Amino acid sequence: MGFCFCLSSGGSTDQSQIYETNDYGQENAVLYSEMHHVPQDFASVSSLTGGKGFNQDAAIIHLGYGTEEGALCAVFDGHGPGGELVSKIVRNQLPSILLGHMNNHSVTRDWKLICENAFLAMDKRILQLKKTLDCSASGTAAVLAVKHGNQVMIANLGDSRALMIGKSESGEIEVVQLTSDLKPSVPSEAERITKRKGRVLALQSEPHILRVWLPTENRPGLAMSRALGDFLLKSYGVIATPQVSTHQITPRDQFLLLACDGVWDVLSNEEVATVAMNSENEAEAANAVTEAAANAWRQKYPTVKVDDISVVCLSINKRHNPQPQI
Repeated sequence: MGFCFCLSSGGSTDQSQIYETNDYGQENAVLYSEMHHVPQDFASVSSLTGGKGFNQDAAIIHLGYGTEEGALCAVFDGHGPGGELVSKIVRNQLPSILLGHMNNHSVTRDWKLICENAFLAMDKRILQLKKTLDCSASGTAAVLAVKHGNQVMIANLGDSRALMIGKSESGEIEVVQLTSDLKPSVPSEAERITKRKGRVLALQSEPHILRVWLPTENRPGLAMSRALGDFLLKSYGVIATPQVSTHQITPRDQFLLLACDGVWDVLSNEEVATVAMNSENEAEAANAVTEAAANAWRQKYPTVKVDDISVVCLSINKRHNPQPQI
């Protein structure tokens, strides 16, 4: 399991570099904090390498993001020959790009514009790497959430997903899905692609999965309709513009959970919420969900290699007052 926990004392660190974890090899999950004290049961992040080679996921929780009470959570699910590099480049750079746009706008009023501009700027940065990293058929999905005041603001590209999990007044688990899966199977997504001359077809060997293809060539076969990178398909309807929304935090909300499609391909929202809520605390929730998803893969698809699985969990209504250093 690729896992990294790292703390910083804050200050003027260049945020385009703070998530680099070269000293630990190929790390995929990072919990970064600008606070001196973080309760152990406040947040968790986990990434489990599947059976397909390099783990192409990158996940992050950044506590103290923007404001002392703020937080950023994100999961990036890479794909293609260079997917494991693209996801980490985005993990390392998108938070600082987004924060720069947030500082130039009213966050609660202009969240949609902020996210769209930040994601497009990130896509341009990836394109500028074309001499050293060919991203014509490599890219990453992205689901990102920022806790700001009493709101959670979400941006989504592709087929990762965000949930808000809580309990009703009667004590039953409540789940709110905060994102939509952006795949070629969504009629409005397919319409945009076909209008740009892209083709949306399923292979005979997997008739349940629609993919995006070039107009006259049977490649690359992308299974999502929006992504960072994948420049071969950017002229044919695949876009880097995220779907953006906000969620007003309620007293019933307990924690936010983001995960890649390695979870949602085998577990329902309700199953994930039950596993997370039955874990000892938020510090164990991410690991509990990754293990449950891996077990579900082995049971449901015993002849198929397990996908990479990444999960982040963040407590919503638990205060995290920093303590002074001694």
